[in-house]
Amino acid sequence: MPQIGFIGTGVMGKAIVRNMMKQGLQVNVYNRTKRKTDELIKEGAVWKDTPAEITASSDIIFTMVGFPKDVESIYFDENGVFSTDITDKIIVDLTTSTPTLAEKIALRALELGGATLDAPVSGGDLGAKNGTLTIMVGGAQEIYDRVLPIFKTFGTTFTLHGTAGKGQHTKMANQIMIAGTMTGMTEMLAYANKAGLDLNKVIETLSGGSAANWSLSNYSPRILNENYSPGFFVKHFIKDLKIALDEAEKMDLNLPSTKLAAELYEKLANKGFQDDGTQALIKLWWADGKQPKSKN
Repeated sequence: MPQIGFIGTGVMGKAIVRNMMKQGLQVNVYNRTKRKTDELIKEGAVWKDTPAEITASSDIIFTMVGFPKDVESIYFDENGVFSTDITDKIIVDLTTSTPTLAEKIALRALELGGATLDAPVSGGDLGAKNGTLTIMVGGAQEIYDRVLPIFKTFGTTFTLHGTAGKGQHTKMANQIMIAGTMTGMTEMLAYANKAGLDLNKVIETLSGGSAANWSLSNYSPRILNENYSPGFFVKHFIKDLKIALDEAEKMDLNLPSTKLAAELYEKLANKGFQDDGTQALIKLWWADGKQPKSKN
């Protein structure tokens, strides 16, 4: 059984590590803020002091951090993943990052005798907790096949989409779609409330028809409960949408709806809600996220 290394134990990473350990995998962990690994260590994970130590002591290394600049730091800085011998090791980046960086990491790993997959995920905190994430992968078929049994410990849908960077491109397609469902859901709630409708009944009705979608099912109940804790941070969604728009521009592709979604989330962040969950978009219509009483 391979030794697993995991770098980045935030909301998603912590849940993924737990699911790995539930399946009997030994996991070495590192996080910039060590206390975020405390619970995992109590549950059997092993702390390592640097990304280099994680890499040296593991056969397959997973990384899941916040932004592309964090990914670059984890891999290329002193005491980073590439500062130690990676011969015959597999490195899997679960972060939603840029296709260009995924290609850069893959090339460097190949030069050093290792292999990589870019494998961003979708499904939010609930998907990570329940082990039902969707995993979008770029890399070589042989490497994908070797990592697939581990993907199955925390995901239920996994697809190899092509060479390095293709996993990230697929995640951008995913985020473009989610941008539309999130703006649609929040505007629907604002409209239905203004019209004097019972929002619980509206959600139940729409969930049974062609308007049904993941955001409606998972995020609208949180909004009605005034729960804006981050299954996925506003600041990270803005990052993703900017990557998608940058990539679209490189391909001479105009995405006006995605641009508008990015502008709305930027407006939300500028109001101080960058660390809320993406469902906090409703706060652009409802002050402090509290459902206003309808006058109808």
